Amino acid sequence: MRDRPAPHRREPPGKWQSLGLTVAVHLGLFLFLFFGIRWQSPPPAALEVGLASAPERSAPAAARPQPAPEPRPEPKPEPKPEPKPEPKPEPKPEPKPEPKPEPRPEPPKPQAKPEIVAKAPEKKPEPPKPEPPKPEPKPQPKPEPKPEPKPEPKPQPKPEPKPEPKPQAKPEPKPQPKPDTKPIDDYMAQRLAQETQRAEQARLSSLMAQEGARAAAAGPSRQGPPGGDIDKYRAAIAAKVRGNLLRPPGLSGNPEAVFEVDQLPSGEVLNVRLKRSSGVPALDEAIERAIRRSSPLPLPDNKNQFERTLELKFRPLADD
Repeated sequence: MRDRPAPHRREPPGKWQSLGLTVAVHLGLFLFLFFGIRWQSPPPAALEVGLASAPERSAPAAARPQPAPEPRPEPKPEPKPEPKPEPKPEPKPEPKPEPKPEPRPEPPKPQAKPEIVAKAPEKKPEPPKPEPPKPEPKPQPKPEPKPEPKPEPKPQPKPEPKPEPKPQAKPEPKPQPKPDTKPIDDYMAQRLAQETQRAEQARLSSLMAQEGARAAAAGPSRQGPPGGDIDKYRAAIAAKVRGNLLRPPGLSGNPEAVFEVDQLPSGEVLNVRLKRSSGVPALDEAIERAIRRSSPLPLPDNKNQFERTLELKFRPLADD
């Protein structure tokens, strides 16, 4: 860097030293300013890299870091170092500060940093990934209002019980004779014997009547008068019914009861109806039971004389 003087020409001593010192100082100042400015410029870029949290913001906020690398505010520190190195070479004419500025341009590290800083903004323009839409907070279910306690229902006045209709007095069933007592049993046994005897007599008389009818039929007029046969037919029925009749005890008088009897052609009794009461309910019931017990009733010899509905009259004491 120093220009050596020609050997054949001698210059005054100290001239070239001062010139070299001046050149060295200016060169050092230039290098200092050059590298000093480059060393001071990276801090704003470093701040840009530190703002990596910008993508978390909305898309328009990510474009704000672009104006950050403007170097306009950088020349401000230039006037500050200029006055400082100028007074230094004047009191120190020694060439000691010359080797100091030489190693300063060697470090390549400060040059690499601005490249990284320059590359960093290239990646920044990439569109930030859209943030996933935050799930809208589900509306919390409103607390169901607690049901207000219902007022206790006032006890309704009990309806006054309606007077129950008085049950109609049912007709008392007709007292039936109780055959369990000993006096009745004795009386029944006597009456049964009497009725059996009477039935036997009636049967004999019926047989005799039948024989007489047959004998009369052998004559010129085989059919006798219809009235006599019907009377015999009814007499046979009455005799059988009396044989099954049990007269109630304490019966006074000889009342008459009239019954209508519905029968089948075979003589079986279908229905018994009281046509005229004897005035003694116990006697009426006894006669009805006797008629039902006499089923099947005797049949007439002549089928033409059969009557589906018979009218029978009974006097319990007629044969005593």
